[in-house]
Amino acid sequence: MISRIDLRGTLPEDLRDVLPRAELDVEAALEKVRIICEDVRHRGAEAVRELTARFDGVELESARVPAEAISRALAELDPRVEAALRESIRRARLVHRDQRRADVTTRVVPGGTVTERWVPVERVGLYVPGGRAVYPSSVVMNVVPAQEAGVPSLAVASPAQKEFGGLPHPAVLAACALLGVDEVHAVGGAQAVAMFAYGTAECAPVTMVTGPGNIWVTAAKRLLKGRIGIDSEAGPTEIAILADATADPVHVAADLISQAEHDTIAASVLVTDSVELADAVERELPRQVAATKHTERITEALSGRQSGIVLVGDLEDGLRVVDAYAAEHLEIHTANAPAIAARVRNAGAVFVGAYAPVSLGDYLAGSNHVLPTGGCACHSSGLSVQTFLRGIHVVDYDREALAEAAAHVCVLADAEDLPAHGAAIRARFGWEIPS
Repeated sequence: MISRIDLRGTLPEDLRDVLPRAELDVEAALEKVRIICEDVRHRGAEAVRELTARFDGVELESARVPAEAISRALAELDPRVEAALRESIRRARLVHRDQRRADVTTRVVPGGTVTERWVPVERVGLYVPGGRAVYPSSVVMNVVPAQEAGVPSLAVASPAQKEFGGLPHPAVLAACALLGVDEVHAVGGAQAVAMFAYGTAECAPVTMVTGPGNIWVTAAKRLLKGRIGIDSEAGPTEIAILADATADPVHVAADLISQAEHDTIAASVLVTDSVELADAVERELPRQVAATKHTERITEALSGRQSGIVLVGDLEDGLRVVDAYAAEHLEIHTANAPAIAARVRNAGAVFVGAYAPVSLGDYLAGSNHVLPTGGCACHSSGLSVQTFLRGIHVVDYDREALAEAAAHVCVLADAEDLPAHGAAIRARFGWEIPS
């Protein structure tokens, strides 16, 4: 069901070449996406409605979801789901509220200060995927950090669902209602990103688009980056588990399966120095997969080239492997797991010990589940309040403070052959550099 890679002994120079990884050819999708985005750019809401009919099989008079439909979704929501969403929101607010940065003013010299102000973007478009699963939790993960950052205007887009009368899934609408979001658009795919980027008669343009999606959403984000800010280019979801002989194979197998449940190209990777654990997990996987709902999907994901068990000589090599892999989600199932977790450098989120599974992070840990994939965790972060903030430096110098710096500025301007820079200083002092 799942392959093995034996890296015991000397590790390869570039581990990324030998580790399992899902492939996502965004470049191949760009030309098709370009046509869609240009159509929305020129024809606006009309193009959005036609594309929704073509791709989702839904004819819409308007892509904007009526306010009463959002309210009705909450009123009809299963009370248990509502309670769980409310608790998810509460915990996410606790964590994300503490991420808000304070403005800092530094006195460089007497009369000269630099202040770093943290200012939220003006308007964001938050994408909530549809498809094989429904993701009200992604509404929470997108909206809460944007709200805690102080973003004054936000809109949610989620694919139109034929079985729900052309509206997004009711659970998605209910989550929007719980968060006080009243602008929701029944639009998915590349056309949703284009709608956000260019604006239509029904949706004002945004300055940033966040949230995961399929390859068409990812390609549209890449294409339109620059016109809009983006959080990341989301690829197939992935879990890596670093485990030793103390790990429970039942837990490890269950967690590998939990990510494989998302998609046939989801990646599940176990890194261990214990052959006994690897054997036990291999025996456990078929038993648990047979007992779960999405057996076929999970089997395909676990047996694909993107998943596998990686054997290493010891935990030191294991740490090197998981840092090279830079997983979206990384679980640590080892003796003294907190100490091992503290040494991890590359991961979207780290889950420590047997009682912090990725499933907890997906819904109720308080952390964010919109995380970098495809190895991007070595240079990028997950969604947070910081995603929606911009640092602006405010420079405030008086005459005396500028005079003190004038000679150095002019010397550096001449060194870079930019004499007009120095002239801008001299003009303030009668064209003489203060001594």
